[in-house]
Amino acid sequence: MEAFQISQAELAITCASHSGTDHHLRTLHGLQQKIGVTDKDLLCCAHQPFHQGTRTILRDRGEQPSPNHHNCSGKHTGMLAQSKLLQADLKNYTEIQHPVQQHILSVLADMCCLDQSGIQYGGDGCSVPTFAMPLYHAAWGWARLTNPDGISEKRQTACKMITSAMTSYPFLVAGPGRLDTRLMECSEGKIISKGGAEAFQAAGILENALNPGSPALGIALKISDGGQGKRAKRAVMIEVLRQLNVLSADQIEALTDFGPELPNRNQCDILIGIGKPCFQLQYS
Repeated sequence: MEAFQISQAELAITCASHSGTDHHLRTLHGLQQKIGVTDKDLLCCAHQPFHQGTRTILRDRGEQPSPNHHNCSGKHTGMLAQSKLLQADLKNYTEIQHPVQQHILSVLADMCCLDQSGIQYGGDGCSVPTFAMPLYHAAWGWARLTNPDGISEKRQTACKMITSAMTSYPFLVAGPGRLDTRLMECSEGKIISKGGAEAFQAAGILENALNPGSPALGIALKISDGGQGKRAKRAVMIEVLRQLNVLSADQIEALTDFGPELPNRNQCDILIGIGKPCFQLQYS
């Protein structure tokens, strides 16, 4: 951030799976100008923006989406910035052997209290390596992100900058009508939230969020079917937060579109059932 004078908003979009709105693209363009790259340097390719209104505008204009419309373009831009900082090749930054990906793997292992040999990797939809680990260790990493005591002072500062950017600019982390954005907006700085592919969802609960003196917590969950129907992970996350008493009754009410109870209506808009989580958190 110091080298390129990156703002909090620009840092937030490097933490994003964003919806591709004009607001997201303006933020990306500003960040890329500072770094000295363009969307042509991104190796995430392009897809239609998640945001329906933006998709309609592009269609009506007869325009094709650019790589910056890709939900992972902020992360890729951050990887290009680190490549420049390391004076590494910009053309293969998505390869596991690249210094940026090796650095990501090293930091991830350290934050999640794992040896690198215990982390498997595959390929993400946006072409970068994606790392597999037990959910316990993923949650541990999110807990350390929200309370980085005990790690190096430099990394503590970085963690605090990341959590501050995400809670200050939740729209840039996801977008309109998205769980991550709405959850961070409603929780008023108590939670950072980020979903992933194949029905992975994680959250970090900041210190003092439950009550004065309460510890930071990390939450990681994965729906085994990969999110068919795209409802379960949102409802499960809301139910976990409800059982932890992280959110007030008013905040739970504001998030009812995501869960924990979700009405199911047929094509005639007749209520035919209600889906809801049926688990109780266990403490040990």
